[in-house]
Amino acid sequence: MTAPLIIPKPPNRIIAVWKGEQEFDTGKPGGVQSRIDGHGKTGQGPVDTLLSALATCAAMDVVEILKKKRTPVSSLEVEVSGSRVTAIPARLESVLLRFRITGEGIDREQALRAIELSVTKYCSVRDSLDPAIPVTWELELG
Repeated sequence: MTAPLIIPKPPNRIIAVWKGEQEFDTGKPGGVQSRIDGHGKTGQGPVDTLLSALATCAAMDVVEILKKKRTPVSSLEVEVSGSRVTAIPARLESVLLRFRITGEGIDREQALRAIELSVTKYCSVRDSLDPAIPVTWELELG
């Protein structure tokens, strides 16, 4: 018996172009661009962008898991609170994900399990963060 051939994914490639002050336009070459602004005036700051990536990565998994359980999501919102240390660099110290989910027939335990699986097993953004940063979650089910 031979092991299945695993083909590695190509590396993600993003280009960040400085637009002045602390503003950068970023994105895949030839793709959609996003503004990242260290002052938060014309786009999200870098840490907010990281928190957005974590929230959307986890949310995509939750939607897919609940869909497979035959309880599709009608609406989903994730509020993220990231606490930072007071030292330099002001890295993240902890993160709280607050999921607000509505959908017919969605069971609270099933939704909590979907969130747990996403955050602890499937979300590549979470898995890319320092494991010492606690990421916790709450659920508001509507």
